[in-house]
Amino acid sequence: MAVTADDTEEHTAMSASPPPPARRRMGPVAIVVSALGELLITVGLLLGLFVVYSLWWTNVLADRAAGQQADKVRDNWAQGPGAGAGDDPASYDSKDGIGFLHVPAMGNDILVEKGTTMEVLNDGVAGYYTDPVKATLPTSGKKGNFSLAAHRDGHGAKFHDIHKIKEGDPIVFETKDTWYVYKTYAILPETSKYNIEVLSKIPEESGREKAGHYITLTTCTPVYTSTYRYIVWGELERTEKVDKDRTPPKELR
Repeated sequence: MAVTADDTEEHTAMSASPPPPARRRMGPVAIVVSALGELLITVGLLLGLFVVYSLWWTNVLADRAAGQQADKVRDNWAQGPGAGAGDDPASYDSKDGIGFLHVPAMGNDILVEKGTTMEVLNDGVAGYYTDPVKATLPTSGKKGNFSLAAHRDGHGAKFHDIHKIKEGDPIVFETKDTWYVYKTYAILPETSKYNIEVLSKIPEESGREKAGHYITLTTCTPVYTSTYRYIVWGELERTEKVDKDRTPPKELR
């Protein structure tokens, strides 16, 4: 059957698409809201990346650095008498690592270095105070306070679980030739970051009034903030000589 001109015109008219509706222009308020939304999404993504970096990646980097330094310290010890720390207490005053802190309640072994600056602590170690109060190293044999600090979050977070330490729990410090076994006797869950009395040779805030051989652990609190400080005090119970197999004291078995 032949197609007429009228049929063609009708088919063409029916097949033609209607013109698209005119696009409405966004008003100034809508433009601002849209731009603000995009900005907030971008900021949110950046903050998320920053949190991942701060709480995960810095831990990876710090643990790697601390592990490498710890291996150097133990290799140095393995060289025998006259290498590294030796028997001279003064030689322990080194930024390269003076020993290892073992805290079963926190489940970690921590390299201890000199100083509490960010440069030191960011390497995933604990540092002993040199300022504003100088720590008394147990290797000196003198009475005093072996005061230490470490990060609670990020950069290794070595004191992250400090809240798990209870009174009576052991804290052990390992040097090349001696185990120093402390017993936790007091805890201060919150104090001002400016409270340096907790670092005193006789930490009276812990309830002690006489000179002794003390250890103090300090870190930030609450978790993920640096508003206050969390404090744990211990007192030396005994020392043990390190044997050839480096058999740990019973508190660590």
